[in-house]
Order: sequence, then C-alpha cells, then structure tokens
Amino acid sequence: MKKNFKVLFIAVFVAVASCSFTTKEFNDPDKDKLLIDLITYVLQKGHYDPADMDDTFSQGVYSDFIDGLDPIKRYFLASDIEEFSKYRNEIDDQIKNKDLTFFNLVYERFTQRMEEAKSMYESVLDSPFDYSENEVINVDYDELDYAKTKEELKERWRWQLKFSTISSYYDLVQEKNSVAERKQEAAEKGEEYKPTPNEGLSLAELEAKSRNTTKTSLKEYFDFTKDLERKDYFAVFLTTIVEEFDPHTNYFAPPDRDRFDLRMSGKLEGIGARLQKKNDYITVIEIISGGPAWRGEHIAVGDMILKVKQADEEEPVSVVGMRIDDAVKLIKGPKGTEVTLTIKRVDGTIEDEVITRDVVELEETYAKSTVIEKDDRKFGLINLPQFYFDMENYKERNAASDVKQEIERLKGEGMEGLILDLRDNGGGSLKTAVDIGGLFIKEGPMVQVASGGGRKEILEDKNDDIAWDGPLVILVNELSASASEILAAAMQDYKRAIIIGSEQTYGKGTVQNLIDLNQWLRQNDMGDMGALKLTTQKFYRVNGGSTQLEGVKSDVVMPDRYSYIDVGERDYDNPLPYDKIDPAKYDAWDGYIDFEETIEKSKARMAKSEQLALIEQNARWIKTKRDEMEVSLNYDAYAAEIEKRKEESKKFDTIDNYDNKLSYRSLPYEIELMRQDTTLREKRKRWHKNLAKDIYVEEAVHVLEDLKLNNIKKGKMANIKN
Repeated sequence: MKKNFKVLFIAVFVAVASCSFTTKEFNDPDKDKLLIDLITYVLQKGHYDPADMDDTFSQGVYSDFIDGLDPIKRYFLASDIEEFSKYRNEIDDQIKNKDLTFFNLVYERFTQRMEEAKSMYESVLDSPFDYSENEVINVDYDELDYAKTKEELKERWRWQLKFSTISSYYDLVQEKNSVAERKQEAAEKGEEYKPTPNEGLSLAELEAKSRNTTKTSLKEYFDFTKDLERKDYFAVFLTTIVEEFDPHTNYFAPPDRDRFDLRMSGKLEGIGARLQKKNDYITVIEIISGGPAWRGEHIAVGDMILKVKQADEEEPVSVVGMRIDDAVKLIKGPKGTEVTLTIKRVDGTIEDEVITRDVVELEETYAKSTVIEKDDRKFGLINLPQFYFDMENYKERNAASDVKQEIERLKGEGMEGLILDLRDNGGGSLKTAVDIGGLFIKEGPMVQVASGGGRKEILEDKNDDIAWDGPLVILVNELSASASEILAAAMQDYKRAIIIGSEQTYGKGTVQNLIDLNQWLRQNDMGDMGALKLTTQKFYRVNGGSTQLEGVKSDVVMPDRYSYIDVGERDYDNPLPYDKIDPAKYDAWDGYIDFEETIEKSKARMAKSEQLALIEQNARWIKTKRDEMEVSLNYDAYAAEIEKRKEESKKFDTIDNYDNKLSYRSLPYEIELMRQDTTLREKRKRWHKNLAKDIYVEEAVHVLEDLKLNNIKKGKMANIKN
C-alpha cells in the first residue's frame, strides 16, 4: 500500500482519496440502472470487506428500505408489505441484473399512501382531542404490526397526532397556569409584566391552538415531501444498498456531496451539531467544538430535536418523521439569526433552547492547555477536540505540533504530570495521531493499517526525540473515536499512559475514502452521478487487536451519563467485526514503577466516591427512562409523569455542583491575549469553571501524583533525555 498521510483520515471527517481500480466503461442509457451498475462495481472492487450479495443481503436491503421510508408504520398497510415480501430474497438478483422492480413498486405505493395520509391527518385534526380518556400509545414502533385496514391506519394516525399534540397542549396550559408566578418574578425584578398571547385563552381554545400547531407542522412536512422527486427516493435506495456493506459506506447524491465538501472545508454555518435520524427522531450524534451549540451548552449528544421554530414565526414546525435533509434545512440558517429547538433530553425531559446561528469558530477546535495547581504542585492539562491539520500544508499547522508547543509551555510553568483530554474527540488525521504518540516515546510502531487482500502496513514514530517523559494520563469517553482510539491504544499498549474514562471508547476502527463516481464514465451526458464514501481499510493496535467495535478499554473505568446507553459503532447496523492480526514488534515503556499498583489505587478510590456513585445512579435512571415505551395520552397522567421526572431528576442536580478543589489558570501567553480579547477571556473562564466540577480531572491528578510519587520513592525516574 502506498503511504499517503496527507489524505488518510480515520474519523468523522473522512479522507478524500482516489482509487486505482481498472477503468471500465458503463453504457446503460438509464441513469438509475447505470448508478446501480457503477456503485456495485466500485463496492466489489474497492470495499475493504465486500459483503456477499446473497439472500441475507437482500433481506437486509428489503427491511431497511421499507423501515427507512415508514419507520413508525403510518403509511404502508399490511397488504402492501405482503405484496412487497415476495421480493425479500430477490433484491440481490435484481441489483445484479439492474432490475428496479422492487424499488419501483415500493416507491409508487409509498407516494400513493403519502397522498392518502394528507386527508387522514387533516380529518383527525379537525376534531378536538379528549385528554380525559385513559389512552396509552406505545412508541416501540419496531414491535408494532402494520395496520390491516385504512380505518385502522386512520386510528393509528389519531393516536400519533394526539401524542404529537399533547406536548404543545401541555406547554400552553403550563404557560396559562404560571401567570401568577411570572407576575411575581417581574415584580421582584422591578419590571413591567407583559402578558403572553396565550394566557387569556380558555382550555378549549388552547386545545384548538395546539391542534393547529400540529396541523401547521404536518402541512410544512408534506410541503417538503411534495418537492421530492423520484431521484431523491432512489438515492435513499442506493444508500440502503451500500450501508449493508457497513454503516460508514454511503452514497452521496450530488447535493449531499456538495454539503459533504462544505463540511470538509471547515466552513460550517448553523448551530454546530451533527444530526442523525434514528427511527422517526432527529438525534444529536456530535457537538462540533467551537459552534453555537457547544459555546452555549444548549444541547448534548443523545438529545432528540422535536420541533424547530424560526425567530420570525409564531408556531414551531415538528421534525418528527421528517427526512433528515429537510430537518437540517429548517435548523440551519444565516449567521446571527435565531432558531428555537424543542429538545427531548436523554433523561426524557423536554425543553426549548434558543440558539443564535453562527460560523463554527475553528480556533476552538485547536489544542488548548491549562495549568492545574494543587497545594504546591503543578500539573498540565491539554484538551484536544480533533486531530486536525492543514490540508494544503501539513507543516503549516497540525494537532501534533500544537500539542508539542503546549507541552513546552507547560514544562516552562513547572508541570510535574500531564493530562491529555481526548473526551468527545471524534478523530481526524492519522499522521497527527502517530506524531502525537511520538511525543511520549522514543520511537516505535503506533498503529497497523490493513487493506483488502491481507496487505498490512505499520506506521511508526521514527523520531527519537521525546517532548514529555513524565507521568501521563489520557482521558476518554464513549465519544472518543478513531484517531483518539489509535493514540490511546498505543499509549496503553506501551504502558506509557494510564487511560481513564468510560468502559470503552466509540469503537470505529475503519477508514473511508470519498470516490467521485463521475471519473468512471466516458462522455457522460446524464449529469452528475454523485459520490461513494467507501470503507477501504481497517486499523489495528500495535498489540494486534482491532479498535473496531471493542474500542479501547479504560484502565480505570469511571461512569458517565452514557454508561448504559448504546453509543458508538455497536449502535449501528452492519458494523464490520472485531478481529485480531499479529502484533507489531515494540518494547513497553520502562519509565514507570508500580504502574499496575497505581491503577489499583485509583480503582479503590473510585469505589469509595459518592460523586461517582451518584453519576452511576443517574446513568441507570436515564437508561430506565429511555427504555419506557408507553406514554399516556391522558393529560393529568401525562403532566404527572413530567412532574415526576422533574422531581426525580432533582437528586442528580448536585452532580453539576461538584467542586474538585483544584485551581486552574491559563498560560502566560494566553493571559496576555486576554487583555485584548474579552471573548477569549470569557471562554477560558467557562472552561475552567467546568473543569472545577470535573471528577475525572480530579482523579487524573491523583493518578499523576501516584505515578510521580512511585517514581520518586523508587528512585527510578525515567532517564530518557529530550
């Protein structure tokens, strides 16, 4: 394999590289059939582990395509599914023969059912809902049977619409009932009380208004879908096919590729979050460092977006059931404009968040450091949100050179131990991960890269200079992925660092390349064919184990709110499996004494921590609430459940009030910058405030103290020179 560090990525931001397959001419005059032929050819030739296109593959495409179009089973009838089912084992053969019978049938039936649904929802919402009835809806749609008749389907629409509407009705009633409280707050502040438009309405009028909100949202939704063409649904079908190979192999229709290219350029404008559709809900899967959502701490990974309201509109639009692209169009917008998101938290509580859209501040994606002071001792912490580099010139700026610079600055302040914080770091450039690892060891292999056909390459640090030879702790969590896992795994295998964090990291051990499909065509007169993001390689630790699925197991496990929620590669369908290869030749670090004893002492402290016990209890509570599938449509019961959750969650409020008794200060160069940059000063103030509540940082300092003390006690400090 030809090494090309400049284009090799292993994370959320995927590499753009070219393939070297033998060219082939595709001459089918039908663009859809041409795409099928072209994509299957590239998949079979270029994928790291191409799937067998057999009956099992066919069944996967069948289920995922139907579920993707109708996840909560509000369009198709049981008779439709019975008709579709005869193709369950034939789709693989149809793909090979460029036969679109299955797609055409499902697409045409879906558009028919969509039209029929318009009259259903309007009819249901014309009549008031009776919230005194003891009705319950089960939102475990995977276990729900398809409706047998149109009458049964309409009743299902009624339940779903009542479910969608009760939250709006609850908000309006709460607004009406809180008039006295809001008047008192205004009086205490010496402000004039300003009545809201809804507080004078009767309950019947509030009920009507909540139904109208739902009707407006659905009208918006169907207006979006009206603009969709057959090619849009065919792109969904192609994506379903390629994702049967693995979850990171995706087809990008031309508009999607343009958005991907824009994201790759770093010019992100909006709220600064990556979203994914799970079942019928738009779910936050990543908060982009430096973005508005990150700066304002508005939303968190795992939150679901229920509604979107623009600043100039009175009513929000529900995005439940909406295509991900359409939801993103509503959420994104010009810099400086406001958007209100109705968020369902991971613990089930629902809140509105007002976010001012902005361009992601790239500076906040770069490494930053702080000095931690405890008694008369000093430690350093470097936060690394991404493994970044300049795509035009690696030497211009990259994560490795920045981390090295921060280490030198911290050494100048008398640092005795270093914490490298990789929590929430989704990855990035492989070369920077290798180079950063080289800052902590003399030389040696960092990662093994396997390509199709059993080809393997070992990427090594060949520079024997060491930037830091003292105690090292690396912090990780479930969202530490790809390059983060490569670095943490290498430092763990070398016994160079103690890894503290979640039970395991994300578990993404693959690399993707973006392939322009147009390059395969001669004299193409059918327009842009889009692109294919293709999994081409797999990564392995120096000890031979894969980071795929398994991630990196922490030496010291500390619970967090995601401990019992499926977050990571294992949460996807069709992930590539975990496996092993032969280990590389490497020598473990010999600079520590009592390395294992330090880990055991840390585990003993964690077992006695009341704060961690509360975090563990909170994680279990969140898991329990997320697993609850039945929701009452009786207003009193619905309101009581919300109040119960609010009351139960109060006992976890003290988690955010924790004080680890450590002091934090910025480095001198940054303090000088803050004299002129008040925004930077505020950012660092907020960061230090959050660090002061962080029990994980506190334990990392304890571990650094133990490593340092052990080395002093034994009189065997590492004698490696910089």
